[in-house]
Amino acid sequence: MLYKITQYNPTTKILIWKITESFDELFSQVILKEKTLDRLQSMKSEVHKRAFLSVRKLLQESRHNDLQLHYDQFGKPHLENETHISITHSFDFSAIILSDENVGIDIELRREKIILIANKFVDNSEFGFLDKKKEEDYVSRLTVIWGVKEAIFKIRNEKGISFKDHIFVAPFEMKDQKTKALLTFGNLNIEFDICFEEIENYTLVYAFQKGNR
Repeated sequence: MLYKITQYNPTTKILIWKITESFDELFSQVILKEKTLDRLQSMKSEVHKRAFLSVRKLLQESRHNDLQLHYDQFGKPHLENETHISITHSFDFSAIILSDENVGIDIELRREKIILIANKFVDNSEFGFLDKKKEEDYVSRLTVIWGVKEAIFKIRNEKGISFKDHIFVAPFEMKDQKTKALLTFGNLNIEFDICFEEIENYTLVYAFQKGNR
């Protein structure tokens, strides 16, 4: 079902879907091009198939459709009308962001297991503003950091970018619901404005590349 639509600014909209429908229900409600049908049929996971179809439902809710959606050689989605689009899904939720700006989006289920892999994507400066003693807040903020880096990677989508070594998140508190981030990679030094929110047991993050408005 359509969970929420947020009009972030006049040219940016975020749509969120809570995946409660069966595969057959979703499949009967979407229009798919042949290439998409082939991709759907190649999927083995029912969860993945339903998430995939829910994204097409979100496209239709935004007055677009699968016929307008294309992926480049790096797997980055594009719409024919040149509106920027980013796509995400995780278990029970999917989301898309549409904007005239260069944007990325990520949704993640908050899980304590993220603590075990934190040193793979969090750098020392980020560990410096995290408080391990507040475990619930620690998991929430780690999930935000992961989501920020996923969203930025979706925007740049360049081989060799390391979450830990090249993407840096500025200090934030959960109540802020926003922060900033920096990508330093090769000759690139790009700043991003970040927004985040918690939806049930999930964390939604979206990033705007600065300087391209």
